[in-house]
Amino acid sequence: MSHEDAKWYGTTILCVRKNQELVMIGDGQVSLGNTVLKSTAKKVRKMTSGNIVAGFAGSTADAFTLFERLENKLEQYPKQLVRAAVELAKDWRTDKYLRRLEAMLIVADKKVTLLLSGTGDVLEPEDGIIAIGSGGNFALSAARALIDIHDLNAETIARKAMKIAGDLCVFTNHELSMEKLICD
Repeated sequence: MSHEDAKWYGTTILCVRKNQELVMIGDGQVSLGNTVLKSTAKKVRKMTSGNIVAGFAGSTADAFTLFERLENKLEQYPKQLVRAAVELAKDWRTDKYLRRLEAMLIVADKKVTLLLSGTGDVLEPEDGIIAIGSGGNFALSAARALIDIHDLNAETIARKAMKIAGDLCVFTNHELSMEKLICD
């Protein structure tokens, strides 16, 4: 495979909401084709003075473009994450430049968790758990299996689920970054 034919491959981003805690966690691996380029990338971050957490899977530059656009929408619609996300998704789907961006986002505040995609999707999970990326289904399955164990908080569930995803997905590693929100 030539460098030009190589594709940027996945990651795993997981968001778990349980009781009064929200945790977003992501692995640090960046791969080009079958080569690991970096193992400590930070794909989860806080936005708008720490009131919103966001994580991405896909192209880093594309994701940062989307983060910037989301922050602009949040300035237009303060404290209205759903409205800002819908407006971003509309732009993303219809704008000629944005349509080419290859990333997915999970964004969350104290009230809502959303998945955003370039096809115009703005989806809220029913159970407070959502994941994206190449290892997303592994992490999602593990988190759903663990969510009803009363002794486990959101952080413990997220860490255990990411361990499983990292063990199963070759494009996901165990170098994790995490952000938390305490929900009132």
